[in-house]
Amino acid sequence: MPRLPHPTPEELRRDPLPLHGRTALVTGASRRGGIGHAVARRLAAYGASVYLHHHVPHDAEQPWGADRPEDVLASVRSAAGDPEARFVAGPGDLADPAVPAELVGRAADALGGRLDILVANHAQSGFDGSLDEIDAAMLDRHWSVDTRAVLLLVQAHARSRPPGPGGRVMMMTSGQDTAGGMPGEIAYALQKGALASITRSLSTTLAERGITVNTVNPGPVDTDYLTGEYYDAVAARFPSGRWGMPDDPARLIAWLATDEAGWITGEVISSEGGFRR
Repeated sequence: MPRLPHPTPEELRRDPLPLHGRTALVTGASRRGGIGHAVARRLAAYGASVYLHHHVPHDAEQPWGADRPEDVLASVRSAAGDPEARFVAGPGDLADPAVPAELVGRAADALGGRLDILVANHAQSGFDGSLDEIDAAMLDRHWSVDTRAVLLLVQAHARSRPPGPGGRVMMMTSGQDTAGGMPGEIAYALQKGALASITRSLSTTLAERGITVNTVNPGPVDTDYLTGEYYDAVAARFPSGRWGMPDDPARLIAWLATDEAGWITGEVISSEGGFRR
């Protein structure tokens, strides 16, 4: 027999609301077609209260356009597993170094004074290129949004949350470290690689505070940014013949937020459906 006891039968039974009473901040939850929205809905369905961060001006500049924050919020609220849970949405330009700490404080206040779960899902879209095309402004923009803001969010989360079990940080990376990398998106790939590399250091730092840190690579996900022949060509590289959907990585991220994933930290986990690069 092992020195530590086996779980009791009660402990083995899955709680239908494993995040009941927990609170979460999801950044980059601006569009109903995006991963952030899907993550927020999963967390809500598991019983959590959720603060949705958005930056509408960024999405409004992109080909896919922006949703109204109230529509995104209503969609998340409709998935709530706990009728007493709170759902709030608020803006923030994370390129501003003062915003991450302010956002964490605002989210904690709105959700009852405590923040348990941080999902740093946001990213700068566009304003990038190949090695020959990028310039200092592109590198600085992606650094400020994709990397610096994430680290400042994690710092603020760790500082504000009392030590104890149940703390979670989930960051997002991409396919920059596999096959041929991302040669057409040098600035983005650089910053996503930085998050993957810092995952283990952050997890070691925050372990004593009861916070796990993991990073998820969602692989190619259909968030309404591609159509036509290229869309079909990418779909053919999945064994299932379809793109990943926003809820595919959202399932993994929501599970990492639960107590079932309490022993998993410092990992970079791919959710790519067997995508062949």
